[in-house]
Amino acid sequence: MKTTGLVRLAAAALTALTLGATIAAADDNMNDPYRDPALSALKGKKVAYLPISIGFDLAQAWGGVVKTEALRYGMTFTSQDPNWNTDAMAQGMTALIAEKPDVIVTQNPDLQSLARLLKQANAAGIVVVQMNMQGAVQTDAFVGPDFIAMGEEEANMMVKKCGADTQTSHKVAIVQGVLTGGVSYYQVQGMMKVFNAHPEIKIVSSQAADWDASKARAITETALQQNPDLCGIVDVWDGQGIGTGAAIKQAGMQDKVFFITSGGGAQSMCDNLADGTFSAAINYNAPGMGRDAWTAIMAALQNKKGAGAIKTQIYSPTYVMTKADVKAGTCWDPQQYAKILR
Repeated sequence: MKTTGLVRLAAAALTALTLGATIAAADDNMNDPYRDPALSALKGKKVAYLPISIGFDLAQAWGGVVKTEALRYGMTFTSQDPNWNTDAMAQGMTALIAEKPDVIVTQNPDLQSLARLLKQANAAGIVVVQMNMQGAVQTDAFVGPDFIAMGEEEANMMVKKCGADTQTSHKVAIVQGVLTGGVSYYQVQGMMKVFNAHPEIKIVSSQAADWDASKARAITETALQQNPDLCGIVDVWDGQGIGTGAAIKQAGMQDKVFFITSGGGAQSMCDNLADGTFSAAINYNAPGMGRDAWTAIMAALQNKKGAGAIKTQIYSPTYVMTKADVKAGTCWDPQQYAKILR
């Protein structure tokens, strides 16, 4: 019995040693078979960044995130700053097509100005990711909110504040950006779908501020003077909405006029909600959009189908914020990303 027991113990020990050696050998040879092909699809590739301007919060966040990840994976990153000049953007895009980077991340100034060039870039084998401002041509990816749905949401909020069930004038003003810019064009399209179903809502002003806070302020001052009983205002972007809110505040009408806008959730959004300049804001999280753009780049470079072969709309999540939602760390600091792009 003792001999049999010893034999069994020895056999068990030998089995354990053999199993341990097998596992160790397997660990030495166990590699992720998908990682190397993914990394090789990225390494050495060139990403070119061409927003409307690098000097504002949205572009800083998108570019900062994409640059950080591109450099992490052995890619090169270049950027241009047209500084809100559409002709300079077109010239920059033309030059980039000639240089043939692997990826162009851009932001259309309007629906048509870059349409032909975006098509040329795809035809030249360049992956094109459009940020925030949808152009007339679909490329490998569009990354941004569903602005039609956002406009509907804003209008529905306005109907609750100024519609048939309220004791108000039902008067509403809209401050647009560039009329043919995707952010403004599609957002207003969504608003009007709702407002047209609520005939009690009276649109007393709908003018373009061209992304300029000073113009937005002047437009709003006039609207308030002409309509002292104005119930609400929608501004399509919080960058220019700062001017709209300042006009409301200067007129002493913060408690009378419901003001909603939208933007990428930079610290200025939280500050303006906290001090009552904005009644509400729809946040579409610009750093999150940068992450989505990077995901689109990785997918396009790995799919091996070629530029323009697979076209995707990547709609960024959005959420409504009011003063009650503002906490420390809720919004992000643009300087954090501006430093990366320098």
